Parts: sequence; C-alpha cells; structure tokens
Amino acid sequence: MKKNRLGEFQELVLMTVIILQDEAYGNEILRNLEERLQERLSMGAIQAALKRMEEKGFLTSVWGEASQKRGGKRKRIYQATPEAMNALQEMKDIRSDLWQAMVLLNPNIG
Repeated sequence: MKKNRLGEFQELVLMTVIILQDEAYGNEILRNLEERLQERLSMGAIQAALKRMEEKGFLTSVWGEASQKRGGKRKRIYQATPEAMNALQEMKDIRSDLWQAMVLLNPNIG
C-alpha cells in the first residue's frame, strides 16, 4: 500500500471538504459529517484528519475573513488538491473491484 493512501475517516472528511467547497471549515465539516453519519464526532478528530491531509498534500487551506457571527474570529477554509482527487479515484476503483469480486463469489451481496 502507498504511504499516502487515505484512511477511511480521512476519506470521509476529504469528500466532505469537496462537497462543502467555500464552506469547508472545521465546524461546518463536523456538522455535515455528523449529520450524514448520524453520530457524534469530535472536533479534534476532524482537525487531526485535516492536518494530516494537508501535510500529505491532499489539502490546502487559507484563512477566511473575520466575521461578527464568529465573534471576530477567522475560519480556516480547506480545498482539495489534484492529488486528493487522484487518491479518491484510486480508492473508489479499489472498492469497486472488491465489490465486483464479492458479488461474483456470492450473488446475494450487493
């Protein structure tokens, strides 16, 4: 396996960043994932995943403008890189191949 492969949680966070586009910042990523997964997540887990993916070159980030709504605090907005899109496609292809192999062995799956 490649060293820069995504873990399952990182994959979910990365996909959420892509979906949220200009709203891809910590609290919104957390809220969106909790809603989709129907479970509570920690902000620390989100931040750790974002940091690791930024270090791997899968994400870039910029500071947004301060807002009254956030008490004058700025938010860090994340964006996926082309490398991230390649990694996601690779994971999708691997999962698809595995599902096809399972269905061939057991038609009751899928």
